[in-house]
Amino acid sequence: MTINADALYHSAMKPRNSYRYVLRDGRDVVQYGVTDHPGMRDYQHELQGKRYTRMSVVRPAVTRDSAEEWERDMIEAYQRSHGGKKPRYNKA
Repeated sequence: MTINADALYHSAMKPRNSYRYVLRDGRDVVQYGVTDHPGMRDYQHELQGKRYTRMSVVRPAVTRDSAEEWERDMIEAYQRSHGGKKPRYNKA
């Protein structure tokens, strides 16, 4: 097995401080998101008046790029199984 030292070095340089999360209203997914501070983000969503019953944080923390890629992938998968519609709060 060959390890690419350059790739290893660069991946070690990026901070892994981004958390992925899922907001659900009952069993329904209403938002996929990325944040550096899950507790604060939960509070912000409440202040915005978003209706949901729980926020599930996907661990471990990952790089921002990786988290954003996960978010895009999850929204696309949701759209494929919901006739092209995005989760309630993923409108952008």
